[in-house]
Order: sequence, then structure tokens, then C-alpha cells
Amino acid sequence: MSILQIPIFLYSIGPFSSCSCRRSIRATANAPKTQMSPLFIPTIFSRGLAEELEKDHNSVINLNTCKRQSANPPEALVVAKFYTIMEAVADRVEMHLNIGAQRDNWNHLLLTSINSITLSAAIMAGLAAIGGTSTPLVALKVSSTLLYLAATVILVVMNKIQPSQLGEEQRNAARLFKQLYREMQTTMSLYKLTNIDVINEAMEKVLALDKAYPLPLLGAMIEKFPKTVEPTVWWPPKRQIRLERLGEEIDGNGWDGKLEEEMREIVGVLKRKDVAEYLRLSQKALKVNKILAISGPLLTGIAALGSCFLGTTHGAWAVMLAVIAGALASVVNTLEHGGQVGMVFEMYRSNAGFFRLMQEIIESNISLREVERRENGELFKIKVALQLGRSLSELKHLAALSSSKKGEEAIEEFASKLF
Repeated sequence: MSILQIPIFLYSIGPFSSCSCRRSIRATANAPKTQMSPLFIPTIFSRGLAEELEKDHNSVINLNTCKRQSANPPEALVVAKFYTIMEAVADRVEMHLNIGAQRDNWNHLLLTSINSITLSAAIMAGLAAIGGTSTPLVALKVSSTLLYLAATVILVVMNKIQPSQLGEEQRNAARLFKQLYREMQTTMSLYKLTNIDVINEAMEKVLALDKAYPLPLLGAMIEKFPKTVEPTVWWPPKRQIRLERLGEEIDGNGWDGKLEEEMREIVGVLKRKDVAEYLRLSQKALKVNKILAISGPLLTGIAALGSCFLGTTHGAWAVMLAVIAGALASVVNTLEHGGQVGMVFEMYRSNAGFFRLMQEIIESNISLREVERRENGELFKIKVALQLGRSLSELKHLAALSSSKKGEEAIEEFASKLF
């Protein structure tokens, strides 16, 4: 067996640029000895987030050796802290994915179980109505009543926690933690991590996401039927941190008066159209969900009441209540949980939060008088265009259209073409 030596290149920052850290990969005997360039990054071995994390973790293991050879130990400590946060973020991704899958299963299993219980109770009530006054009548009557009461209790709990909405929350959390992980990777590759504020900002982002998408059901669960609908907020207050780039700076940092005016117009469109529209849709979805959440347990409760009077002088009305209300309850439950109305509400609210975040990021950049403290203007414009699903020319056209409509009727076009 031969040994293939591959150097680990850690983004050419801090102490890692002055140390030679190598790892050995065992290859087959027929493999030729290959000398790779120090600038080569072995991405062929990355098969997902777990593999990337393992590679980052191995780099942290070699940190002590590199730190002793470095002329700037504090910078190595900042890098080590940054890697620690990245490990925590990757762990949260897996955690939210697993819990999201579990809560999706809750929605499917509970819906199937409740519909089965409700329809079984309705069949028993119908059989009891034609069973005369013998002992089977009492058994069917009691069984139907108990099943309806059980369905009512389970429905109250299910409508309170909204499993479909819980699953959507966890999917959003997993996606946003993945996004944060990629953002931290980009920060590692483009900037020199000499500022401890970078660590504080990363910590604040992780904690803000933990607060926005809590895992516990008791005590910390997000209110499923809020009195007022607000966009979901999963980010901390925006702070501008000046990072030292690895390349040369561009004069003016890519900003000019025309670009600032375009960004202001985009912010105006986001406020008037996109955020307002998704808040309106969220309110409609919430109203529908409230009606369905109240109707389901109410119908099963009425059916249970009807089952209690089977075989009495009011038997005709009782069997109608028991059977018809039970059938309607199954329809309502299917519409609410099979249609995942709670998930739709959370999706609309998250979309409103996405546009609110874009609005705050743009405003925080153009409010800074020192352009060198802003994000690079050309890159920022590309980022905004991609997030809105537009080309650069379309973004410029939207800003011009919004500017021309000032004082006249509001433009009908939304800023985003993605949603």
C-alpha cells in the first residue's frame, strides 16, 4: 500500500497560512504518486454537510500544532471559536431535520387515526339505531359515545399544536441553519478572521434562530393562533462589522448615487407590495384555520351527544346528529390537517419575514455614510437580484418604474418573481 499525501488548505488565513498541515489518505497499490498543488481544495471528497464538517473538525484538531508555529496566536483562537460555532450549526441542521420529519409523521398518523375513530363511531351509531333495544344496542351506543369523546379530546390537542405547522417551522429552521453554515464558510474563505465581533455576530445569529424556531412543545412553542399576524423574525439586529478582505479593495466599494436610489426604490416596493401581500394572505389562512380548528371538535362533541340519546324517545334526531356530525367532522379534519392549513399560514408568514429581512439589510447598507463599511455595491446588487428572482436589467427596470410612479397610482408589479 502506498501513501498519497494531500495538503489541507485552510483558506489561507491566520496561522494556517504559515504551517504545513498534512493528512494521509491510504490508496491502492496501483495508484500513482500524485503531487497536488497547495492551492488545490479536495472537494471531491465532500459528499454533504457531514463530510464538510468532518473536514473542518480535522482542521481544528491540527489547530494546536499550527498555533505554535504561528506569529499571531490570537487569530488562531478566533478561527477555533468560529469552527466551534460551525460545528454547533451543523448539529442543529440535523436536529431540526429529524424533528421536522417526526412532526410530519405526527400529522399523518393523527389525521388517519382520528378519521378512523370518527367513522367507526358513526358506523356504530347507525348500527345502534337499527339494533332494537337489546344488549347490542347498549354496547354500540356506549362504544360510539366513547369513540367520539376520544376523537374530541385528540382533536383539541392536535388543533392546539398544529403538527403540519410544526413541521414547516422545523423545515424552515433546517434551511436557515444550512444557509448560516454556508455563510460562515464564505466568511472563512473571503475574510481574515481577526475581529472578535465576527464570533459575537455568529453567536447572535444562532441564538436568534433558536428563539425563532424552538424545539420544545411545552412553554416555548410558537403561538399557533396569534391575535396579530407579524412576519417571522429569525435574525438579530443588523450590525455592520468591517472585515479585512483577502484581496484588494475597490475604490468607492462599488457604490454610487444611482445605485443607492435604485435600492431605495426596491425597499419601497418590498414594503408596499410583497410584505403587505403576504401578511394579508397570512391573515386569511389564519382565519380559515381558526374556523376549521373550532369546527372539528365541536362536530365530534355534537356527535357524542347524539350517541348518548340513541334508543330513547329522541332516537331519530339522535342518530342523525351522531352520524351526520361524525361524517362532517371527518371532512373538516381532512381539510384542516390533510390540506395542512397551518403549514400554509407559517409559509406565508415566513415569506413576509424573508422580505422584511431583505428590506432591513438594504436599509442598513444605504444608511451608512462611509461606503467602505458597506457590503460591496456590485456584489450586493447581484445578491438582491438573485433573491428576488430577477436579472440585473429587470431589477433596474423595477426601480425605474417605481420611481416614475411616485405621486401617481402605485405599481402593480411585485418586487419578487420567486413567490
